[in-house]
Amino acid sequence: MILEATKLSLKIAFIATFISIILSFIIAIFIYKGKRKRDKFIEGFISFPLFFPPSVLGYVLLILLGKNGIFGRFLYNYGIQIIFTWKAGVIACVAVSLPMAYQCIKAGFLEIDREYIEAAIEMGATKLEMCRYIIFPLIRKNIGAGAVLSFGRSFGEFGATLMIAGNIPGKTQTIPMAIYYSVERGDNHSANILLIIVTCISFIVMWSYNHYWLNNNFKQTYSFKKKNSIQIK
Repeated sequence: MILEATKLSLKIAFIATFISIILSFIIAIFIYKGKRKRDKFIEGFISFPLFFPPSVLGYVLLILLGKNGIFGRFLYNYGIQIIFTWKAGVIACVAVSLPMAYQCIKAGFLEIDREYIEAAIEMGATKLEMCRYIIFPLIRKNIGAGAVLSFGRSFGEFGATLMIAGNIPGKTQTIPMAIYYSVERGDNHSANILLIIVTCISFIVMWSYNHYWLNNNFKQTYSFKKKNSIQIK
């Protein structure tokens, strides 16, 4: 139970984090300034899960993706089952972690000096080149912060995941569910082992971010800004 729950939790957390970061980056590009009413609506929609209790959010996802749900009915007709699978856990984790990832990446976009964008446009850079050589290097710190927060939120997700993925040992049971199940049946030994695993993984992720990603990103971003500021002048 312990090994399966740990592997599944890491799998779901990594996939959900990757999806959240990609979606956040794409959304931030399209609503960079956020001045249109449509942009405000999209941002509000993304932030909604922050105000929903996890169990309520899980119930909403169940309505949408259940066998008789709005989208679930369509998927079920094509033989695609989402509810009570690990994929449902990924969807639940993306729903709860996307607002955190988006806010971090959005903050990075707002800090970008407009001169870099204008200089790239004048030099004939394509949108892909602009994202790769200008935007991405300048907001790497924000992407890293968003990834850490998304991973942490996904790794510890319980309520929404329980609603749409269930607590099936070896199939959908993640570490939070395994701890709850162990405590409920009086298996404190398993619960303590899972607690140690969670603590170690959390420490490794935070240490890696603070001592590798953050420091290296600061040095690269500083040199990038200094180099480009000289070129612009």
